[in-house]
Amino acid sequence: MSNVLVITTSLRAKSNSDILAQRLIAGAKDAGHRVEEISLKGKSIGFCRGCLACQKTQKCVLKDDAVAIAEKVMNADTLVFVTPIYYYEMSGQMKTLLDRMNPLYSADYKFRSVYMLSVAAEDESTTPDKAVSGLQGWVDCFEKAELAGSLFCGGINDAGEAAGKPEEQQEAYEFGRTLK
Repeated sequence: MSNVLVITTSLRAKSNSDILAQRLIAGAKDAGHRVEEISLKGKSIGFCRGCLACQKTQKCVLKDDAVAIAEKVMNADTLVFVTPIYYYEMSGQMKTLLDRMNPLYSADYKFRSVYMLSVAAEDESTTPDKAVSGLQGWVDCFEKAELAGSLFCGGINDAGEAAGKPEEQQEAYEFGRTLK
């Protein structure tokens, strides 16, 4: 089975995306995967400066929490990004983290399958499209990887509301069971 890295990007207490991520993790573990979770809560992740020094060294010149996260991303077989949808896009902290993964572009990364679980107050089927497109753009830069799947859970707004949504919890669990 795969080494799965789940990165939760919500900074909110009682985050709905965190609640659903736990169900996804349970499904992945029940499917036999080894799962590690990293939350961006409390992490210091600066903006990429675009210096591109990392393309020669595979190391970022900034020394913050993104460096250790990049190491874990590089060595995972499967990545799952979990994000709330803000203004029809991935969270800013997720985008900042993706930008900081630039040292991996020229590295010998292991990940092949990338997934997204997103949550929003809006419930239209198109709500996650820009977030999925943004993650697809990142994945496109890693020719050995693919965006293997996405799950959107809409109509969930108030902090902790996902705890009372058994259908969405089951969807997240089943999504976790299907990870490659």
